[in-house]
Amino acid sequence: METQNYNNHRRLVPGYHYFLTSVLLLCLVLAIWNGWRAYENQSGRLAAAAIFGLTVAAITLTLLARVFSLKAQDKAILAQENLRYFALTGKLIPATLSHAQVAALRFADDAQFPHLVDEALKNNTAPNEIKKQVTHWRADTHRV
Repeated sequence: METQNYNNHRRLVPGYHYFLTSVLLLCLVLAIWNGWRAYENQSGRLAAAAIFGLTVAAITLTLLARVFSLKAQDKAILAQENLRYFALTGKLIPATLSHAQVAALRFADDAQFPHLVDEALKNNTAPNEIKKQVTHWRADTHRV
């Protein structure tokens, strides 16, 4: 496996990001087209509305499943990084750091981690910039 760094740390799941997204978008287009035909023919409008509603529900369910899993994972990352910071410094990560900043800090190795926390606090560094400042990358291969 290739060593993780800033340029390759984002994770794409082909089944979700490409296949499922494509299928759902195609279903949405076809549901709209079907609804238009039903409206023109003045027949089958109830079925077309049901198909459209089910398609919108499937898209909503897919997006919410992704959001919920990422939020749960962000809470776990926050707890994990808080414990790591406490083990390294004897203090908890200050609450003024955002969840996104803490999630970005997880890529820093133990030697650089406390320094980057201080920098992020002092300069309110954006999460993307925090990742760019990491010199010794600590891979996170379990991200959903």
